[in-house]
Amino acid sequence: MNTTPSPIPHPVPHPVPSVTSGRALVLGGGGSTGNAWLIGVLAGLADAGLDVTGAHRVIGTSAGSTAAAQIAGASPAELYAAVMDAPLPQRLRAAGTSSAGSPVPNHLERTGRIIARSATAADMRRRMGAAAIDMAEDYDHSGRWRATVAARLTTQEWPEHELLIPAVDASTGEPAVFDRSGGIDLVDAVAASCSSGSAYRIGDRSYIDGGYRRNENADLATGCGRVLVLSPFGGRTRMPLEWGMQLAAQVEELQAHGSRVEVISPGSGAEHMFGANAMDPSLRPAAAHAGYNQGKDLAGKLTKFWQ
Repeated sequence: MNTTPSPIPHPVPHPVPSVTSGRALVLGGGGSTGNAWLIGVLAGLADAGLDVTGAHRVIGTSAGSTAAAQIAGASPAELYAAVMDAPLPQRLRAAGTSSAGSPVPNHLERTGRIIARSATAADMRRRMGAAAIDMAEDYDHSGRWRATVAARLTTQEWPEHELLIPAVDASTGEPAVFDRSGGIDLVDAVAASCSSGSAYRIGDRSYIDGGYRRNENADLATGCGRVLVLSPFGGRTRMPLEWGMQLAAQVEELQAHGSRVEVISPGSGAEHMFGANAMDPSLRPAAAHAGYNQGKDLAGKLTKFWQ
């Protein structure tokens, strides 16, 4: 595991850079089904003639960080085929159901209590971090989680294009954003951004899910002329709106700085695959297929915006 010092937190650029013609692709969090949906959308767009994976800047959060790293080493079509062809895990075939014993409801309840007790977003991040550090002390989370994440990636090398992967420092609650210049392995960056339960350790620092900074972290696209946001959660947030964590607030900030923004969210018929069901692997093919159809349907509308 990388033992270099933790990177300096990467706040929203200040002063705000002037808007350029650059394009940014934002891949939000959304669990296992969210990752599959993201891959499906990208594959559908590409099959319809619009490949957005060549964006100048890619921002991936939580499950979106996995997708962002995956598209650095494989085409959307290859990733989509892998989701659709993946066998159902043995334990789920034996149980005859995918949701039995799912830890997601308990996780949502536990974190919901922390959110309810928090006065501000910064307070919430500190509380989430402290709870995650306590959980990590119970077993070797980081080693096991790193191996799991590494197995999901198609490459373990940072891409040449700008890739930003947000996380939150579990000890301080301060946001941090990993990139190729920070000396952190890509696998570690993704593992940290996806660590929604126990804290993930890199060197002498521990991190939690980048979604605790903001669900999509679209504000990190500040300075890009065109920003395409893929949001598995449909822009929803569990946080109080006055904290400004919701996607709508991020879009307003981008537009105020001169960016043009388009957002893709799952259709109403796919909402049951997210939220409490987000970690159900049996729903991944359906989520990917729903995303694929959306991508194909929206490609014509988005081509002029993107190109």
